[in-house]
Amino acid sequence: MEFGFGSEDEVFRGEARAWLRARLGSGDVDRRDWERELGRDGWIGLGWGEDGYGNRRASLTQQVVWAEEYARTQAPARSGHIGENLLAPTLIAHGTEEQKARFLPPVARGEELWCQGYSEPGAGSDLAGVRTAAVRDRDTDSYRVTGQKIWTSLAHEADWCFVLARTQPDSTRHHGLSFLLVPMDQPGRIEVRPIRQLTGTSEFNEVFFDGAVARAEHVVGGEGNGWRVAMSLLGFERGVSTLAQQIGFAQELGRVVEVAVANGAVADPVVRDRLVRQWAELRTMRWNALRTLGSSGNGGQAGGAGAPSVAKLLWGGWHRRLGELAVLVRGAGAAVGPADWTTAAPYELDAFQHLFLFSRADTIYGGSDEIQRTIIAERVLGLPREPKG
Repeated sequence: MEFGFGSEDEVFRGEARAWLRARLGSGDVDRRDWERELGRDGWIGLGWGEDGYGNRRASLTQQVVWAEEYARTQAPARSGHIGENLLAPTLIAHGTEEQKARFLPPVARGEELWCQGYSEPGAGSDLAGVRTAAVRDRDTDSYRVTGQKIWTSLAHEADWCFVLARTQPDSTRHHGLSFLLVPMDQPGRIEVRPIRQLTGTSEFNEVFFDGAVARAEHVVGGEGNGWRVAMSLLGFERGVSTLAQQIGFAQELGRVVEVAVANGAVADPVVRDRLVRQWAELRTMRWNALRTLGSSGNGGQAGGAGAPSVAKLLWGGWHRRLGELAVLVRGAGAAVGPADWTTAAPYELDAFQHLFLFSRADTIYGGSDEIQRTIIAERVLGLPREPKG
C-alpha cells in the first residue's frame, strides 16, 4: 500500500485546523473540560472503526492528518489519550460486547480518564516480573487487588486504571496474568502518591492497592490471558500517534536551530553537523513510520513483531540527543534558570532545560533500550534467548 494524502484528506485537514484554531484562542484550558469539548464534537476515537460509540469515522490518512494538526497547533496535552489510544483499541480487539458498550462511550465523550498499571518496583521494563496479585472473590465475582504500581502516568487525574496482575498465585513470568479494569475512586482502598521529578512536575505516580478492600470487577480477554492482551496494547501504543509525536519533535528542533543561528553556535562545524544529523534522522523516522502504517493498512501493530521496538529505539535516542544538543547550543547560559530562586519555587526551568532533563527518561519508560534490543534480537533475528536469573 502506498501511503499518501488525497483531496478528501486535505478537506479534512482544513476542517480540523479550523476547529482547533477556533477553540485555542481563549487562553488556558482546563484539561478535563478540553477532553469533553473534543468528545462533544466527535474528535475522540477517530480510528476505532466501531459504530455506535459517539465517534466520527475517519480513514487512516485522516487520523494522521488530525494527529499532525493537533501537534502543529500546539493544542493542550491530552489527559484522555491513554483511554483513547491504548484502552479503546485493546477493548475492541479483546473485550466483550458488554465491556465495549460500558467503557467506550464515556471515553469517546471525554468523560472518563484512564491510566496504565503496568510497571512496578522491580518490574519496570521487565513486565513479566509483575507481582501485583488479584484474588477472585467467588461471592461477589470480583477481584481483590494487592500490590503497587509505579511511574503511572496521570493516575492522579484518572477515573479508571487497567492493571496487569497475577491471578494464579503459583505462576511465573508470562503465565497466570490477567488484564483487569479497576475503578480509581475507592477511598481508603487505593492510594495515589505523585512522584516529583527533576523537572519539578509530577506527571508520574505510585499507586497502592489494598487487597483487603480494593476491588476490580472486569477482566479483559479472560482470566490468565493478560500477557497476550498486554502485548497487544503495547503495539497500539506506537501507531498513528508516533507521527504526531514527530511533529512536536520538529517544532522542538526548529527552536534549537533558531537559537543556534541567533547566538552564533551554528558557526561551530561540530554543532552544525549535529543539527543536520538531527534533521535527517527525523525525516527518516517520519518516512519509516508512514511506510509501516501504509504496509499494514491500520493504526495498530504495523511492520511486524519488531517494528514497535525499532520505533521506540529510534525516537527515544533521537529525542535524548536533541535535549543534549539544546543545552549545547545555549552554552554556559543553559546552567542558569529563567527566574531567581525562592523558597516557594526553588528552581524554574526554561524550555531547553526541561527538554534536556525530561528526555533522559525517553530511553527508559515504555520499555528501556536494553529491553527493546533484547526483543529485536530474540523475536526478530532469532538469536539465543538471554539467560534469566
